[in-house]
Amino acid sequence: MAPAEHVAIVTGANHGIGAATAERLASRGTAVLITYLRGRVTSDPATPERYQQNRMRSGEEVADRIVARGGRAVAVEADLLDAATPAALFDRAEKELGTVDILINNATGWTAGDSFAAGAPDVAGRTTASVTAELFDRTFGVDARASALMIAEFARRHIAGGRSWGRIVGLTSGGPNGFPSEVTYGAAKMALENYTMSAATELGRRGVTANIVHPPITDSGWVNDEIREFAATSREHFHVAEPEEVATVIAWLCSDEARMVTGNVIRMR
Repeated sequence: MAPAEHVAIVTGANHGIGAATAERLASRGTAVLITYLRGRVTSDPATPERYQQNRMRSGEEVADRIVARGGRAVAVEADLLDAATPAALFDRAEKELGTVDILINNATGWTAGDSFAAGAPDVAGRTTASVTAELFDRTFGVDARASALMIAEFARRHIAGGRSWGRIVGLTSGGPNGFPSEVTYGAAKMALENYTMSAATELGRRGVTANIVHPPITDSGWVNDEIREFAATSREHFHVAEPEEVATVIAWLCSDEARMVTGNVIRMR
């Protein structure tokens, strides 16, 4: 098989938006390294079991679907809390697929919503936890620190190789006014936004675009009746999307058509 035109790393791609993005990129001829880490995330009964099961899926299932359609994909279970993981992922991708020129920072360390008014239910009916050092370390460790290290590894190799084309896309949530009932998650995502905007400025003249996608409420398995009722009356959210709908926007940002789109937070509603 001829080498792929592009090679992507998509983190957190064993289900949901990450899996849909890996498959959409692959359908356009991109070889994909899928990273994932299985695990149940919360014991709150308001979290649908299907979401827990989705988080437990193997990335090999996604890679197998891509390969069955004639694409190239490798799945790697890896802990992004380990600072050595980013370099190892790029090494693996380069060895098996080729030079990485697309990075999708989709993985999250979310395990539970937390609040400064802990104990109250959130819009999904889940009981909020207190802000703790443990939740901070895990959430910021994956959503912010690991994403920054992935961008740094991407940039280092891009510059060293004298390359002139690249795409970075991060996934965010919350907003500049915070994310009540998800305060640490929202803060970690704002850090990811800031890292990505810096990458857009610093790497722009090297042919790299860097953007953030803010998905609408997206049903990766966690949406329950309470969330659908919330979406039906919200002034901020107009749709409950499927992961494939978000993946379409991410894939467009990774295309040649989007070469002048950089340094943006694209809000989907």
